[in-house]
Amino acid sequence: MILSTFLVPRLKSISWLSTGLLMFLVVVFVSGCSGSKRRLAAELKPISSPMNIERVWSVSVGKSTPLTFQPILNGDDIYTASVDGEIYRIDAMTGRVVWRVSIGTNIYSGVGTDGRVLVVANNKGRVFAFNAQSGAALWNTSVDTEVLTEPLVAGSTIVIRSINNRMVALDTATGKRRWVNQLSQSALNLRTSYSMLPINNEVLLTGVSGGRFGVFNLANGNVIWESLLAPPKGVSEIERLSDITSRPSLLANWMCTVSYQGKIGCGDIKVAAMLWTKDFSSYYGVSQIGQKVFAVNEKSHIVAFDSQKGDELWRNELLMWRDIGEPLATGKVVIAGDGQGYVHLFSQDNGSLLGRVRVDSSPVNAQPIAINGLMIFQSKAGTLAAYRIQ
Repeated sequence: MILSTFLVPRLKSISWLSTGLLMFLVVVFVSGCSGSKRRLAAELKPISSPMNIERVWSVSVGKSTPLTFQPILNGDDIYTASVDGEIYRIDAMTGRVVWRVSIGTNIYSGVGTDGRVLVVANNKGRVFAFNAQSGAALWNTSVDTEVLTEPLVAGSTIVIRSINNRMVALDTATGKRRWVNQLSQSALNLRTSYSMLPINNEVLLTGVSGGRFGVFNLANGNVIWESLLAPPKGVSEIERLSDITSRPSLLANWMCTVSYQGKIGCGDIKVAAMLWTKDFSSYYGVSQIGQKVFAVNEKSHIVAFDSQKGDELWRNELLMWRDIGEPLATGKVVIAGDGQGYVHLFSQDNGSLLGRVRVDSSPVNAQPIAINGLMIFQSKAGTLAAYRIQ
């Protein structure tokens, strides 16, 4: 308990410490308390009759290490950034860099865009807006504190979520402040991004501390409803961490989400409650397709659930402790990268490994992108690469 309360204030005072590093420290502390042995990544086994996967293009977009930046697909364009403040618009089909601009300072979160306006915030809380088509600067302003979450661009409103758990809404055209919502905080929170999902440019869905998530009105920031997914459990504050930091998945009205040291669950967003929940712990988001939802737990097991009933359909444990990142279900496969630069393809039907390819030697934890038969991955070393199954 003494260590846990000491840890986070010290971390907050060191500006470069990242999501990944804090999670590493938390996991190490929890592992030490539980007496678990050293975690060794599973060795990769040969795949019988693997898929033939061909690299189509690749481009360097600058490193994000030790962070994970999520590339954004909008139309046929990919928008992404590097930790040193370089921002890119890239043609998704060819890998051609359409434009590149620099804000001249470090950033600790990815970009947000709706295809018209692109927004990024630096490590000092300065927010920069650009024309997403041309890269021309539009305006910049300050939200006064560090930002670790990628901005949300939703119609006339931009939402910035800062490290002190505050949401600040800005006018998309001018950057002027529209509203502020100071969210409640637990005694101890993960120093990480809290992904925000817009719905019809009217509301946003996001996790909040203490295993809760909520829907907020984009017009004024007021909470429309809030629900508990994972009640905190344990004695110490670290054991009671159950934050929902990952990106929720929304398919029609069906929402699925997962928490750290908590639960996974799905339900109808219109009734503001989960139809089912299961014990689960993950740093990354989930992916839905049809009536299945896929998630990766903190042990790097990839698990498929029936999204309507909550039944576990299959579980693949072959990649234990390989730091498997956020999955993407597309076509008939589930795709996810690992901590050593490999990307793995699983069967949606039974979880069997169908193929793998290596992007580079650095972690690939961001959710892949799928467009027109291409699978696109970004590594922490800055390789953005597209592949096709032959």
